[in-house]
Amino acid sequence: MKHRLNTDKKDFAFTLVELLVVTATVGILAALLLPAISQSKARAQRTQCANNVRQLGVALQGFLADNHVYPLSVENPSVGADWRDALQKQEVSPIKTGSIAWMQQGVWKCPSAEEPTDWPANSVYLSYGYDSDGMSHPDDTNSLGLGGHHTFTASQLPTPAVMESEVVSPSEMLAIGDGFWGENNDIYDGSGYLWRGRTIAGLPTTKRSYARHQGKANAVFCDGHVESPTLQFLFADTSDAALSRWNRDHQPHREKLSP
Repeated sequence: MKHRLNTDKKDFAFTLVELLVVTATVGILAALLLPAISQSKARAQRTQCANNVRQLGVALQGFLADNHVYPLSVENPSVGADWRDALQKQEVSPIKTGSIAWMQQGVWKCPSAEEPTDWPANSVYLSYGYDSDGMSHPDDTNSLGLGGHHTFTASQLPTPAVMESEVVSPSEMLAIGDGFWGENNDIYDGSGYLWRGRTIAGLPTTKRSYARHQGKANAVFCDGHVESPTLQFLFADTSDAALSRWNRDHQPHREKLSP
């Protein structure tokens, strides 16, 4: 006897409730995954930034080996030469475009730093800054940083250069890092300075600064090692350990703090 196979197919369909459950489950999984993906991307960018400042530190060490002085923050204002030009000659980055565009490419650009849409049209948004001034305030005439013994004024250039031997504790002296400056946790970004001082105009960009590396900044020190101190430690902490890292004599110079 031949048995006839039942070829009838049962229709399957999702009910509205089942569709809603599936949609909700996918939404929950996406909500759980997106922060992890975002954090992973931020970590990768922070690591790339740290590698950038490490390479800038290598260039700085090369400049020191050749000259035994730190590059001036301003060499010749009429042609715009400064510490970046000095380090560029160490071939830390092969980008040479004949314009200031190289300051925003390669190792000179933090991958987390995007130029804001409201940034002044006649200003260059810079990723990295040089500790050229150290702790300072408007009426200073002498710098405690690396960019020369004098502060820059219309009548006085920041010269002479700082000798390599004048940095008392190279492993504790900030050299180059994310381009932040400010004081009392009022922080500004997009600057060619890594500076703790109170000569500030305009509104602080503290929120944007904190968002770049989740409240931290990458910096290379004068001995070439890289750290990621918190912005609070850099711009609000008034301990000797925090303040002395800005100055080549390794003193806190608390007298330069805002009242």
